[in-house]
Amino acid sequence: MGRTGITLTRFIIETQAGYPAATGEFSALLAQIGLAGKLIAHDLRRAGLINILGTTGGTNVQGEAVKKLDEIANETFIKVFQYSGLVCALASEEMEKPVQFPENWPHGKYMLLFDPLDGSSNTDVNMPLGAIFSILRYEGKGGLPSAQELVRKGTEQIAAGYLMYGSSTMLVFTSGQGVHGFTLDPGIGEYLLSHENIRMPARGKVYAVNEGNYHKWPAGTRRYVDYLKESDKATGRPYSSRYSGCLAADVHRMLLGGGIYLYPGETDKPEGKLRLLYEANPLAMVVEQAGGGASTGTMRILEVEPKALHQRVPLLIGSAEDVSLAEAFIRGER
Repeated sequence: MGRTGITLTRFIIETQAGYPAATGEFSALLAQIGLAGKLIAHDLRRAGLINILGTTGGTNVQGEAVKKLDEIANETFIKVFQYSGLVCALASEEMEKPVQFPENWPHGKYMLLFDPLDGSSNTDVNMPLGAIFSILRYEGKGGLPSAQELVRKGTEQIAAGYLMYGSSTMLVFTSGQGVHGFTLDPGIGEYLLSHENIRMPARGKVYAVNEGNYHKWPAGTRRYVDYLKESDKATGRPYSSRYSGCLAADVHRMLLGGGIYLYPGETDKPEGKLRLLYEANPLAMVVEQAGGGASTGTMRILEVEPKALHQRVPLLIGSAEDVSLAEAFIRGER
């Protein structure tokens, strides 16, 4: 059984030597992320009762309709970290510019990037939702970080993870020392270790992609998805299709059972839809730490040099062998 069932706080204290800050700051930071998750999960459970479904009538920086719950989740993260003493700046895909916290400076040396409510179109139909986060360290001596200071390669993340709101609430994270999953026990309000040192199968039997976009994809991507549907016992095909509309939930399925998630570029939109800093980078770090792979189709996600805070990127993520084969199709080698 190992340490299954111990609390998140105890787990980090017991393994603190392997984490980015052995002073207790990192433990406190993850505890605050966990708190944001508890608060958002509480709102989601009551979403149909307190009239917060639907849209606000506004649009976010990406030009998408803002769901009321998106706004609430975003505000929850800001409130949780504003006086935490841990984070000097945070950026969200829902906000055009980062938020600085002068009240946490100079003690707070972390920067947080996050997608506050992943899969928000699922809110009206009681489907899975999530949140995705990326943690960077800020060593600047000259004051609070500028927006450009948050635009960093995925290899510079010191930790990353996601919250998932489904039949239970989970917090999954890595700090470069493996991937660990914690499930919230609502009875005691604690996250308990439920999945220690998660390892992805090298190959899976499931794929997740929005096939409604099939005719917009480049030829290599179409050939790969067609390949997955063909029957061939020797290679374990056909794969089963599972797509929830929530990135965190779909990647979580692959993390535990293997397979591949794709949100490819399109012929008229080669940059894809997903955000590099808030979605692709953190999930790539998690999946790589579990033995999987994450690619744009032509290069490793964590090696992409970002140019802008809200940059988009194609994403193939999942079991290492599945991702490698998808890349081969996209390169025209298959």
